[in-house]
Amino acid sequence: MPQTEKQNVGNIGENIACRFLEKRGFRVVERNYRKKWGEIDIIAEKDNILHFVEVKTNRADLSAAVSLDGESGGDSAGYRPEESVRLWKKQRMSRAIRTYFAERRIPDDKEFEIDVAAVLLDPHRKKARTKFIKNVLL
Repeated sequence: MPQTEKQNVGNIGENIACRFLEKRGFRVVERNYRKKWGEIDIIAEKDNILHFVEVKTNRADLSAAVSLDGESGGDSAGYRPEESVRLWKKQRMSRAIRTYFAERRIPDDKEFEIDVAAVLLDPHRKKARTKFIKNVLL
């Protein structure tokens, strides 16, 4: 089955987010952890803390974009990706995280965060900006 444009954009965004995290010392543990009741885009670890990362990818005209996985200092057109993680999504992620902990036999006292990686793509210029928002749901 061919991928839709939305899936393709999402995959590109997840790849960029993984490179962004790895350049900052994160170790990507798993990608696309899926259950019927929820999914987690990226599971990464840094400083003995698990990071459950929701990736939000949008296409945009980035006239002042930086290199392909460079970091942006500001919002593009006021886009606030953390606001697009609604209550329903938070509940689904929370359930998937509990399942992940149980399946992987991770101790209940293991520290974790839920983060958002916002990737703004400019496919015409082959540029992207990544904004990382830590601990959005706690």
